[in-house]
Amino acid sequence: MSFQNFSFNRCLNWRGLALFVMLGWLLMASPANALPQGNAIKDPKALLRNALPIENPEVRQLQNSIEDIAGQLRANRRWSAVVADIKRADRILSDKVDKILASVPDDRKSQAEQLVEQLKAEVPELQAAADAKDKELTRTKRAAMLDQIGDLEALMVTKFPFEVPEAYSNLPQLKGRATIAVKTSKGEMTVILDGYSAPVTAGNFVDLVKRGFYNGLPFTRAEDSYVLQVGDPPGDEVGFIDPKTKKYRAIPLEILVQGDKEPTYGITLEDAGRYLDPPVLPFSSYGALALARPGDDPNGGSSQFFFFLFEPELTPAGANLLDGRYSIFGFVTEGSEVLGELKAGDKIESMKVVSGLENLVEPKA
Repeated sequence: MSFQNFSFNRCLNWRGLALFVMLGWLLMASPANALPQGNAIKDPKALLRNALPIENPEVRQLQNSIEDIAGQLRANRRWSAVVADIKRADRILSDKVDKILASVPDDRKSQAEQLVEQLKAEVPELQAAADAKDKELTRTKRAAMLDQIGDLEALMVTKFPFEVPEAYSNLPQLKGRATIAVKTSKGEMTVILDGYSAPVTAGNFVDLVKRGFYNGLPFTRAEDSYVLQVGDPPGDEVGFIDPKTKKYRAIPLEILVQGDKEPTYGITLEDAGRYLDPPVLPFSSYGALALARPGDDPNGGSSQFFFFLFEPELTPAGANLLDGRYSIFGFVTEGSEVLGELKAGDKIESMKVVSGLENLVEPKA
C-alpha cells in the first residue's frame, strides 16, 4: 500500500493547495516573519557543493564567482557581468591558492594542486567563450569548472561533522556521499546521496539498494508537477521488514538546517517553531529524493521514497511548501529527463551503488 505522502492532499489538487497555503503565509506573516527573499538554487550539483561540511572562504568565493555566471546568462545575456565573474575567479586562482590549499590534508595535497592547475587552464577557455558571446559554450565550460571545484572542495572534508544520536545506532548510516545508478523501464539516471546532511535516511536507502530491495518494484504514484513515488514492497507491508529483527524498519524525520551543527530529528520544522529556517537540502531542485511517510507520523518512513517533480519557479524562493516536513537525502544529477517519462506501473529494473559504499556504517547489534 503506497503512502499518501502529504496528509492534506486528498481533497485539494497540488497547484491549488500550494497557492492557497502560500497566500495564507503571505497574508498572515508579519514583516519580521516574511518569506525569505532571493533566488532559490535549482541546480542539484550546486546544492550538493553547498552542503559539503567545509570552511574555506576562498574556495567558496571561487565557486560563487563561477556559479553566478548562470544567473547572468539568464538575465538577457549580461556579458559584462559574466566577464567580471571570470576575472574575479582568475584573481582568486592567482592570489589565494595557498589559502585554498591550506584546508586540504597533506595526503591529498598533490591531487588538490592538480585540480587547481586544471582550473587555471580552464579560465582562458571560459573567457574566450564569453568574449565570443557563445552562451552554450560558456555554460559547458562553467559546468566543467564547477565539477572540478566540487572535487576540490570534497578533498577538504576530513571527518564526518557530527555524532548521530545513539538512539539511531540500530539503523544503517551513510557517513559521507554515495552515487547510485538507477535503471528504469524508461531510461537510466544517476543519483547522489548526501549522508553529510541526512546520514540515517541516506544510510537506510544505501542499505536497501545493496540488498536489491528496489529491483523490480513499480512506481505506485505519478503526478505531473508533483511527485513520483516508489518503494512499496509486495504484500501488505508498506516498508522494509528487517530479516534480523522481523520488525518494520522505521526511519526518523531528519532535517539539517543551515547553520546548525547536526540535524533535527523526529519533528517537523513547523512543529519545532522553525518553519522559516532553510534546510541545507531544500525542495528547490527538480529530481530531489525524499523519504515518504504517513502524513501523521514524522517517524514512520521506511522504504518508500519520492522524486520531487514540482517546478521551482512556482515556489517562493527559499520557502518551499515541503521544506522542513520531509527528509531530502539526495538528488538526480544525470538523466532527470527520464522522470518526466515515468508513470505509475513503470518499474525500477535495478539500482546499484557505484561509489561510496565504504561510507556505509552498519547498524550496531
